[in-house]
Amino acid sequence: MNKKLPKVHIIATGGTISGIGANRLDYTQYSDTGNRYTIEQLIERIPEVKNVANLTYENLLATGSTNITPKDWLVIAERANTLLQDGIDGIVITHGTATLEETAYFLHLTIKSNKPVVLTGAMRPPSSMSTDADINLLDAIRIASSGNAQNMGVMGVLNNQIHSAREIIKMNTLRVDTFQSNDLGFLGFVDSDGQVIFYRNSIKTHTYMSEFSTQGLDQLPRVDIVVAYSGGDGLLIDAVKKNESQGLILAGFGSGTLPTVMKDSALELVKGGIPVVLASRSIMGRIVLTEKLRDEGFITCDNLSPQKARILLMLSLLQTSDTQKIRDLFEKY
Repeated sequence: MNKKLPKVHIIATGGTISGIGANRLDYTQYSDTGNRYTIEQLIERIPEVKNVANLTYENLLATGSTNITPKDWLVIAERANTLLQDGIDGIVITHGTATLEETAYFLHLTIKSNKPVVLTGAMRPPSSMSTDADINLLDAIRIASSGNAQNMGVMGVLNNQIHSAREIIKMNTLRVDTFQSNDLGFLGFVDSDGQVIFYRNSIKTHTYMSEFSTQGLDQLPRVDIVVAYSGGDGLLIDAVKKNESQGLILAGFGSGTLPTVMKDSALELVKGGIPVVLASRSIMGRIVLTEKLRDEGFITCDNLSPQKARILLMLSLLQTSDTQKIRDLFEKY
């Protein structure tokens, strides 16, 4: 151990970054085998890390991120907060890419530290030719070790690009440059010289400045997402009501518009005291709270994706069901 190096702890949760395929050209079926590398084995693949940080690590979960649940977010958040209070300088979380953006945003709102927390994954498993697993893990450790990364909130890194958890979104099904940052751009690079370089920050409230706390919780309020489509009706919205969901995200067309019959069903939810947040199927841009939408009792998500609006509404409902107070939280975060 080099006492001059930062202390970084790695929390492994599974995903492609730990997958073992049938052969070097297995890029799509490796998850079917159920075989995985442990975090110890992944670290052995990058001996260069001994010059970057003093590492500790654990296999907290072992699952593809398609099966990560809100209860898992609570487990990860509790573990990360405990480690950060116990003297760890930074945390890396390995995670499947399917829902990496959701876990990252949940942690962005619930981590109580200014120290770096970095999520990474891979689009090609370690067993495959030209895997991105090794460099992504090394880059994540470099960021978690960097003093430049403090106060930046929770981040995601793949393909040498550093993204804010608030903006990161998976854009491509298979390419290694799958993650983008909406229309705002990524934060910086872990570049070819090993340097961690930032060019901007996300000024929305996060981490230690956040008012959200998950301490002692074992579940979160249920919030569902319904997507608008041509000819859509009230069937799925009515199902949300019947199943006693505590909130709804409506991913509408373009600027959040909806077929009339879907909107009418949503208005019934609003009248029944269930918060309804309007989002968009479109990837970029804001949903504007017009005077009419305000009068009708809707909440708008600003430029959050539907899946991230869901997370913010879940956390908001821990504090309030008041429509205006929830609107204020969506403006703040």
